[in-house]
Amino acid sequence: MNLNQITIPSLDLNRSVPFYQKLGLLLIVDALPHYARFECPDGNATFSIHRVEKLPEGEGIYVYFECNDLDERVELLKKQGIAFDQEPTDQNWLWREARLKDLDGNQLVLYYAGENRLNPPWRVKS
Repeated sequence: MNLNQITIPSLDLNRSVPFYQKLGLLLIVDALPHYARFECPDGNATFSIHRVEKLPEGEGIYVYFECNDLDERVELLKKQGIAFDQEPTDQNWLWREARLKDLDGNQLVLYYAGENRLNPPWRVKS
């Protein structure tokens, strides 16, 4: 089994699509105003947005995008007007993370984990 795609809700895809393109995702399905799908520039994963009439309540989901060039990417995005809630910060789980929200308030984490993503020191032995 392999994770193929994550789909998140949006009230207005005409606003959301340019935001995600600015983050660096490549638009591959344009079915506006109801649906859009992106390809991540690295790997095989896709990411999509679908229009909803009402956003879910509460914290919602967190979407993580791994970036080998995290600090540089965050600086570039800030220069393009993207606001971050948290600058790149080393976490005690051995990941470096920057946090932001998209235009609908969905939680996004840009991070770098390297070898620790799949093989942290506390990985369960099989």
